[in-house]
Amino acid sequence: MSTRTLIRGGLVITASDETHADILMEDGRIAALAASHTPAAEALTAERTVDATGKYVIPGGVDAHTHMEMPFGGTFAADTFETGTRAAAWGGTTTIVDFAVQSVGHGLREGLDAWHAKAEGNCAIDYAFHMIVSDVNEDTLKEMDLLVEEGVTSFKQFMAYPGVFYSDDGQILRAMQRAADNGGLIMMHAENGIAIDVLVGQALARGETDPRFHGEVRKALLEAEATHRAIRLAQVAGAPLYVVHVSATEAVAELARARDDGLPVFGETCPQYLFLSTDNLAEPDFEGAKYVCSTPLRPKEHQAALWRGLRTNDLQVVSTDHCPFCFSGQKELGRGDFSKIPNGLPGVENRMDLLHQAVLDGHISRRRWIEIACATPARMFGLYPKKGTIAPGADADVVIYDPAAEQVISADTHHMNVDYSAYEGKRVTGRVETVFSRGVPVVTDRKYTGHAGHGAYTPRSTCQYLT
Repeated sequence: MSTRTLIRGGLVITASDETHADILMEDGRIAALAASHTPAAEALTAERTVDATGKYVIPGGVDAHTHMEMPFGGTFAADTFETGTRAAAWGGTTTIVDFAVQSVGHGLREGLDAWHAKAEGNCAIDYAFHMIVSDVNEDTLKEMDLLVEEGVTSFKQFMAYPGVFYSDDGQILRAMQRAADNGGLIMMHAENGIAIDVLVGQALARGETDPRFHGEVRKALLEAEATHRAIRLAQVAGAPLYVVHVSATEAVAELARARDDGLPVFGETCPQYLFLSTDNLAEPDFEGAKYVCSTPLRPKEHQAALWRGLRTNDLQVVSTDHCPFCFSGQKELGRGDFSKIPNGLPGVENRMDLLHQAVLDGHISRRRWIEIACATPARMFGLYPKKGTIAPGADADVVIYDPAAEQVISADTHHMNVDYSAYEGKRVTGRVETVFSRGVPVVTDRKYTGHAGHGAYTPRSTCQYLT
């Protein structure tokens, strides 16, 4: 039986338009859109009507960088696909793209199958996968072609973490050449991991073991150097490049220069780099461990360059890199040795609200909020216009957002499976009220009405910014 839902009276905000309109959802899709108080709108009928007067109606967020159940440093990210996608829904995100992991000595397919097994039947919202490539060889390169054909169209490589995920320049070049041929997009963790490991060893030898030294050894110049090198390798290969979690002024400059030269180079940043800093890493009594992630938090003066990059489109996407580890029992593994602190922050629930606060603070416009959090990630990773917009034919992933509601972000009230909040005590204005995933209410008037297994795996086409 078809159930039709009508959302009336809200301000519909997409990346391109703001208009007071009524939205009809039917069979999991947007069936019609009509300007409010017009004959076309009055003609729309449904079994269920939701009044959105005074509220924003926005596309469900697309978080293109999450790590549910991610193995790292002898432990696992604290959020499962069930808890993590439920928290995402609470925060107005209706699609995640998570990272399946190839282990060294194993194939891409084996890693992808393992992540399908983790996610299937457990997700509250729709999901897709990128593929982490840890072991470039002839078999891996052939598998890349097969994965692109079936809708896994992006591959992440690491210039950091020697001995774990690290790829050298030759391996990176070979994967980029393959992506240039098969239409895939290489995503790069751009930090010079070989040099960083030297600095880590030297710092520990000096007795510099506190969390703040994590930020000091992972230098901004080594992020910029790796970003430059990745751009040039991609240029040699004739491949597009997407640089993840850009944190530093110098790295933004490398991306801007490449884009000014007309290269198909893209950049992502994350809320932690926009709202947090090395001040957090330096918090006393090991509290700074809560903020250990890679790339690391930077001094506050880097934030201006990131906001400017988002306004000038030198940075196109804000994702979370959600990879939560509890302070108790997980982050504490690094007491006495910052290099053993699991790298990652919780954030999948906070992204849409923090970026709305950025609108109020004058950093970005309302439409740019939707562009960097919904539309562009959907386009970048082959999900648009099914995801990322409100238009006839799109999936009915719709959020009713109260722009005036005030809240205080806290671990006491969040839904992520982690024992602290990276934004504890931060006051923000704006809050998700109701969330539809393919027309099904998963959050209704601030109550969770979804369930594990509603979320569907979503194959992707190739990057839509490339011709």
